[in-house]
Amino acid sequence: MPGTTPAPVAPDSSLTPRRRTVVKVAAATAALAAPLAAAPLARAATGPAFLHGVASGDPLPDGVLLWTRITPTPDAIPGSGKGPDTEVRWEISEDKGFSKVVGSGSTTAKAASDHTVKADVRGLRQATTYYYRFSVGDGSVHSPVGRTRTTPAHEASAPGVRFGVVSCSNWEAGYFSAYRHLAARTELDAVLHLGDYLYEYASGGFASSGDVVREHQPRHEILTLADYRVRHGVHKTDADAQAMHGTHPVIAIWDDHEVANDAWSGGAENHTPETEGPWSARVAAAKQAYFEWMPVRPATEGTVYRRLRFGKLADLHLLDLRSFRSKQAGVGSGDVDSPDRTLTGRAQLDWLKAGLAGSDAAWKLVGTSVMISPVAFGSLPAYLLEPLAELLGLPKGGLAINTDQWDGYTHDRKELIGHLRDNGIRNTVFLTGDIHMAWANDVPVKAATYPASPSAATEFVVTSVTSDNVDDFLNVAPHTLSLVGVAAIKAANRHVKWLDMDSHGYGVLDVTAERSQMDYYAISDRADPKATSSWARSYRTLTGTQKVERVHAPVR
Repeated sequence: MPGTTPAPVAPDSSLTPRRRTVVKVAAATAALAAPLAAAPLARAATGPAFLHGVASGDPLPDGVLLWTRITPTPDAIPGSGKGPDTEVRWEISEDKGFSKVVGSGSTTAKAASDHTVKADVRGLRQATTYYYRFSVGDGSVHSPVGRTRTTPAHEASAPGVRFGVVSCSNWEAGYFSAYRHLAARTELDAVLHLGDYLYEYASGGFASSGDVVREHQPRHEILTLADYRVRHGVHKTDADAQAMHGTHPVIAIWDDHEVANDAWSGGAENHTPETEGPWSARVAAAKQAYFEWMPVRPATEGTVYRRLRFGKLADLHLLDLRSFRSKQAGVGSGDVDSPDRTLTGRAQLDWLKAGLAGSDAAWKLVGTSVMISPVAFGSLPAYLLEPLAELLGLPKGGLAINTDQWDGYTHDRKELIGHLRDNGIRNTVFLTGDIHMAWANDVPVKAATYPASPSAATEFVVTSVTSDNVDDFLNVAPHTLSLVGVAAIKAANRHVKWLDMDSHGYGVLDVTAERSQMDYYAISDRADPKATSSWARSYRTLTGTQKVERVHAPVR
């Protein structure tokens, strides 16, 4: 399809699961119509209703994907399978009053797709803001009005592009205030969600501090198609989520919790086939619900790796690091270096390498759900290493690494970093979530000899929207214990320029021909639905340097 590169085909509980990643360790909303109140199980009062907001995603120079869900009858709640098939009309306009409609059409919301609908609209103008809405019946029942934006033409010299960047939004751990603050930033071109859009656990299954701010629905661990549909549906009732989705196109990839913790191609840490059924059935259910409920174009063989372009300024390569990976190596086994093990799968790694080498964009942005920079945690003091070791499955002493990240698949990383170096590919920036901490890293060719050896790329990691991080797990006030750990990690990993182990929040990535800058923002209190946002730090990569440097003010 125009404007996106299709990915090639690539080869397939516990209520208190273990954790192996770091917890894996006053702005008004800019919604264009007041979002409907959040409710755990939204029901239509009488006739058809749009209870789950609207969304757009995967923008192109000439088009964008539009999404909504209709509740045709009161009993047609997510996952129920009830309710009649219903015709849904859509229209898109150059103004929010819909006096300049440039496209319209209809589609059918079916019980077989949980009454979700998508319209892949084309024929639009590049780099243009549009407004869209859906309607049913005689046209008197309308959805909220959404706002979206197309990308610059492929050969356009775009002066800049700006993304909101988020990851790890656990419903039970708090409110999605980060989404609300991103919705207020109408200058953004899109929001990039790097995975763990939702969590699969039973209520209370992942709340290190013991606090459940609001309960999951369903309350049990999700396993079936109906379960995943209900959990997605609840997330789409959140007012802050509706505001973000209704204001910006969202570009999303998944990590593990969209299915189950520490997922790999043949299973997951949080999946027990003997009691929970075949892994393949759970994956199929989770992926079907994801593609129904997320504004992501249907992908070949259930993958989300794909490529979007923002003029000649940036190519955005989006990875799927769960569907094709080998099982995580046992800590201390030596298998992390095996060439027989893969994180990406052969087809995806070849696709990424070819895309990076063939790109004529000023910047090569790579959306990766887990951290690529090598990190050894063994230098941490015992009071931090021991609880983190329990969470991460790390040894209590020595060179402790997180085998769920690229550190557990060093052959793939070595091949990719060597490809960047050997082909003179510059200005590659990895954008990462998963680890519930914020980082700014150089990506060294050889970490052991850095900075004597070069950096091949840089990496900006955003913290979690709500999911537990270090201070939550230790149940202490933020920044009271982890400062020692931060210093220890930086001392042992000289390519790590900054990290924040405690804050929740989001990032704003601003890209120009001269630099890519990540501004990190922290939320005041994840348990406060009116939480404020404050700037925390900024780091940038100047063109041609392959290194990060601190900046003392955010981009305005």
